Amino acid sequence: MSSSLQTWPAPAKLNLFLHITGQRLDGYHELQTIFQFIDLQDKLSFQYHSDGDIVCHADLPGVAVQDNLIWRAAQLLKKTANTTQGADIWLKKNIPSGGGLGGGSSDAATTLLALNQLWQLHYSSQQLAELGLSLGADVPIFIHGKAAWAEGVGEQFYPIDQMDTPWYCVLRPACEVSTQTVFQHSQLTRDSKTIKMRRFVELDTLFAHTSNDCQAVVCQEYPVIQQAIDNLSRFSKARLTGTGACIFAAFPTQQAAQQALNQCSERTWQGWIVQSLNTSPVLQKLL
Repeated sequence: MSSSLQTWPAPAKLNLFLHITGQRLDGYHELQTIFQFIDLQDKLSFQYHSDGDIVCHADLPGVAVQDNLIWRAAQLLKKTANTTQGADIWLKKNIPSGGGLGGGSSDAATTLLALNQLWQLHYSSQQLAELGLSLGADVPIFIHGKAAWAEGVGEQFYPIDQMDTPWYCVLRPACEVSTQTVFQHSQLTRDSKTIKMRRFVELDTLFAHTSNDCQAVVCQEYPVIQQAIDNLSRFSKARLTGTGACIFAAFPTQQAAQQALNQCSERTWQGWIVQSLNTSPVLQKLL
């Protein structure tokens, strides 16, 4: 086994829309969405640990080691494979936590992919995705690494190769959104009509005929997010991603996105100009 340090990307994602079409008896919500990757990414570094320990060097405020998805993913793979191998794992965090950009799920997916290779386990992507689903509904999409239409609780997905790839301006208002609060809210829309994937390959059509069903509730509970949406929408229609707190808007050029960011970012907000990606950079590491 190689003891050299291997560094892997863990990209963020956007939900280009989010329709909630029902709620299951177990409490989980049925949804339809499109995932698209962006080039904002965490970096994870892995080094083989011969004594079998898994040591996670990822100090995330308010997150105990046993609750860290990186550590949980590594432990799950180690137990499933019944291996005595270990690893040191370092995290450079660039994706904001709790922003609706999927950073934790992406980190977990990259951990499964990287350790599968480092430990020479030879699990298929489908096998890793099935493991990842137990960590979170978004983990499988990051393992398969293709922009996709998703349904169910997000685990049923169909790759979309021809999605437009604009630049996005992403804003993070200064607030923390509780996903649990949003999905338990009495006013959350849970009966959106199901739609067909084939109509929504072009972004203009997509944004004209879809929405984020969480947005109204989130903006009601967190007025600063409505403020950010109104601000960014002066330049291009803005929308919540996931349950937030991040919002985004599409632009044809990096310069146009940067101009919007320069004019609408409050001092307490975070902002990024990102390129959309239909293929995750993680797949390049697997070649």
